[in-house]
Amino acid sequence: MHWVLPVLLAVVGVTALLVVTPVSGYRPWPYLKPNSSDLMFGGSKKFEGSSEFIHMRYHMGPVLTANITIHPIWYGRWQKSQKKIIREFINSISAVDSKHPSVAGWWKTVQLYTDQTGDNISRTVLLGEEKNDRFYSHGKSLTRLSIQSVIKSAVTSRTKPLPINPKSGLYLLLTADDVYVEDFCGQVCGFHYFTFPSIVGYTLPYAWVGNSAKLCPGVCAYPFAVPQYMPGLKPLKSPNSDVGVDGMISVIGHEVAELATNPLVNAWYAGQDPVAPVEIADLCEGIYGTGGGGSYTGQLLNDKDGATYNMNGIRRRYLVQWVWNHIVSYCTGPNALDQ
Repeated sequence: MHWVLPVLLAVVGVTALLVVTPVSGYRPWPYLKPNSSDLMFGGSKKFEGSSEFIHMRYHMGPVLTANITIHPIWYGRWQKSQKKIIREFINSISAVDSKHPSVAGWWKTVQLYTDQTGDNISRTVLLGEEKNDRFYSHGKSLTRLSIQSVIKSAVTSRTKPLPINPKSGLYLLLTADDVYVEDFCGQVCGFHYFTFPSIVGYTLPYAWVGNSAKLCPGVCAYPFAVPQYMPGLKPLKSPNSDVGVDGMISVIGHEVAELATNPLVNAWYAGQDPVAPVEIADLCEGIYGTGGGGSYTGQLLNDKDGATYNMNGIRRRYLVQWVWNHIVSYCTGPNALDQ
C-alpha cells in the first residue's frame, strides 16, 4: 500500500536544487515556509531530482574506501529501546541478506563514488565501540565548538576511550530529546564536519544528529510529525513506534552518506564553494520514493499495522531519504518502482 502526500506546489524549477546549504546542515523540506520559492523542485516524476544542470564533481580529496566503523556517542539519557533502533540501522547498512528493498540496497548508491585511484566507497559499515555521556558533561545546550569538546572527552576518557581512527572511523554524536544544539530546529536537524586538532587533538570525521521529539518533531521528524503551519495534514505512523528516533534515522543516513563521500569537505560535492558544498544527500532532501520532490515524499510502503517505511533492515523497517546517483544524475533508492 502506498501513501500519497498532497502536493503543495505544482510549479517546478530546477534552480532550487542549486541553492547552496552549509556542509554542516541537514533539513527536511518542512522547515520551509508555505508558498516559499524554496519549495519548488526540479525534475521529472520518473527520475526524481534529475537534471543536466547539476554536476556532482570529485575534488580529489579522500573518501572512505576502507571498512567504515561508526562510533556512537550517546549524549544525555537514552532508552535501551531507542539505542536498539539506531544500532540496528547502522548494522543494516552492510546486511546484504535483508529483505528487498533494503538499507544495504540504499548504500549501494553511496558505494558508486570513488577516490582518485578508482577505489569505491566501502560496502562494509560496522558498529564500533560506543560511549555514554548520560550526565550531560557539557550541559544541555551545545554549540558547534562544544560538540567537538564532547567528542574530545569521548576519545580521551580515562575509562574506555573511543579508539582514534582518522581514516575510516566516523564519530556519531547523538543528543537526547532534552538537549538543544546551536541552530537545531531553526536551521538544521543534523550536520557533519571534522574535528579540529586544536580542540580534539586529531582530525576526525564526525556527525551530530539530535532527537527532536520534544523540541521540533514537525521539522526534524517529518513525516511522522507535521509542522504547525500545515493544519489538516496528518502525520504518518512511524515504523518503530518512536517518532523522535524514527525521524533521526533518515538524518543519520544523510550524514553518514555524506561523511563517506566527503569526509574532509574536499571530495564529492556540487557547486563551486567548498565552504558551502551541495553534497549527495542534500540534493535529495525530502525524497523517499518514486515521484518524490517538493512537498511529496514519493511512493512509500505500509506494513500490516499501518506504519510507513521505504526499506528493510535486519529485523526492523526504516524510512530513509534517497541519495544522488552521479552516474545517472538523479536521486535513487532501493524502493524505486522503475528498478
